[in-house]
Amino acid sequence: MSAAAAPDPSRCPLCGETNQCAMQVQRLTGLPQEPCWCTRVDFAPALLARVPEAARRQACICHRCATAPTPAHEP
Repeated sequence: MSAAAAPDPSRCPLCGETNQCAMQVQRLTGLPQEPCWCTRVDFAPALLARVPEAARRQACICHRCATAPTPAHEP
C-alpha cells in the first residue's frame, strides 16, 4: 500500500499549475517578498470546498483558479 503524495505547496491544488505564492517563495529562498496577492482576496466557500482534503491549508490556489467564474453547476 503506498501513501498518498504530499501536496506540492508551489502548485495549485485545483489545476496543478504554479501558484506563484510569495509566501512559499520566501520559505524556499529566504528572500523577503511583497505580500502575496492571496492575502488581499476573499476566497468563495464553494471554491475552497473544491480543494482536495489533503491539500487544504497546504497549497495555495492560483490566481487564475481563484478569479475564474464559478462553474454553472456550483452555487
